Amino acid sequence: MEIRQLEYFMTTCEELHFTRAAEKLGITQPTLSHQIKALENELNVRLFDRIGKKTMITEAGMILYQNCHKALGSLANAREQIQELQKVERGTLSIGALPGELNELVSSLLIDFHRNYPNIRIKLIAHEDVVERVLQNELDFALSILPVEDDKLVIKPLYREAFYFVTTANHPLSGYQQINLEEVVTTPIVMFPETHRCRQLIDFTCKKEGLELKPFIETTTIDSLFNLVRSGIGATILSNTLIEMQQYEDLIIIPIVNPRLCREVAIVYHKDKYVGQAASGFIELILSYINSIKKEEHTAYCDLEG
Repeated sequence: MEIRQLEYFMTTCEELHFTRAAEKLGITQPTLSHQIKALENELNVRLFDRIGKKTMITEAGMILYQNCHKALGSLANAREQIQELQKVERGTLSIGALPGELNELVSSLLIDFHRNYPNIRIKLIAHEDVVERVLQNELDFALSILPVEDDKLVIKPLYREAFYFVTTANHPLSGYQQINLEEVVTTPIVMFPETHRCRQLIDFTCKKEGLELKPFIETTTIDSLFNLVRSGIGATILSNTLIEMQQYEDLIIIPIVNPRLCREVAIVYHKDKYVGQAASGFIELILSYINSIKKEEHTAYCDLEG
């Protein structure tokens, strides 16, 4: 059983069409059929059922496919580790982050990372399904909001942070030292849309309290949200991370209580994924940045137990 045969077999499983699989592999269809037949003869089982123009994976084929996926993944990880051992500082680092402040957080660290790893190509993907992309091995790691539940993932909590009521000095509620959630939902609010994970957390908390958040304006961009607040159209609710990453000295930041709004942010990656030197370096940059913020603003973070 050769690695080449297993790669041919995996591609055929994914395509379920011998001609398309052969084209993808850059070989002829008879060559592919011969290699698959040789593999079947060695294992003494049929790996595919060919009924008319349809190709189906047999039960034995599925067992081989699942184990091949693990084996070839392990080989890919081994190659990456050996390259690092030989100090081959090249390759691609793919990072995922939820749209909004988590994507902004990663973006803000790209220049520092490039200085340390100038030969690494970086792909930053902002998407709502970053966890699914990690599971599909499309990303080296991702920043997401907990809870995330899947036994295929390694979850490394980064921080638990509070949300704040953000407004201008001339707002009727700007003199408050803290503000109840019930009061927040009764004032004109501009917010991210319902597809945004932060918005979903706020909506979920409101629903638990028997409240409903009805934003006056919804926007997907951070700049437009801050511009709308500064114009006096409405206040907003933002995480500490996003506030700290913006120029906010002209705005009033008020803690929200009863209940306190908090979220936990984590790094997630596939448990079978080798976390190489470049990925580890970027994770260290994130941790260093978060720790620097914590030292500057202790009250911005919720206790992990709280």
